[in-house]
Amino acid sequence: MAAGDVSPDDGGILYALVARDTDVLAEYAALGVSGNFSQVTRVLLSRIDSQKQGPASYVLDGYYFHYLISKGVTCLCMADQSCQSPFDFLDDIKARFTSAYGSSANTAIAYAFNAEFSNVLRNRMEYFNKLNRSQTKISAVQSELNQARNVMVENIDRVLERGDRIELLVDKSERLDASALQFRKRATVLKRSMWWKNVKAVALMVFVILVVVYVILSIACGGPGLSQC
Repeated sequence: MAAGDVSPDDGGILYALVARDTDVLAEYAALGVSGNFSQVTRVLLSRIDSQKQGPASYVLDGYYFHYLISKGVTCLCMADQSCQSPFDFLDDIKARFTSAYGSSANTAIAYAFNAEFSNVLRNRMEYFNKLNRSQTKISAVQSELNQARNVMVENIDRVLERGDRIELLVDKSERLDASALQFRKRATVLKRSMWWKNVKAVALMVFVILVVVYVILSIACGGPGLSQC
């Protein structure tokens, strides 16, 4: 059995009822909501054990039927997926219905309280739907903030990764600077060594020239004493 044409666009809680067993004592459908959900809820009521306390939910065609049973009285609502607090609504309805009618619900005929309590259902439905829309907006903002935070964390991680690379580059540059310093030291030592070699070579060359000149003069001047010059 399908839930039929449902609306309105705002979503949230779309339909609610209070029943004893299969007898609906009061119900209300939001303005603009249409479909066979009323028949669907009757089928659900016929299959629910009204003596079993507590909350439960069914889903049909994307719509959720939540109900809460207390002392033989069933509070039921139909809502879409956007509804965040259906059982808060049902708890509120249960408390108001019990306060207004008490044990008289045990013997009341179908729709006995519809004239009065349908207005309560409407007012509380509007209140909780408004609250639900506010919570949805807050959740959307929170989701955007979480996404922004994730992006910030990701960006920060990327910056940190670049920082690590910078540190590595700095470390490498420091190593290059140390290598350059060692190279300069070696070059200085090599220059000094080459300079001394050049000095020794020049000194040796001068010495050889002087020896050659002396030998020539000795031959020309009559011997080592240069007596004829």
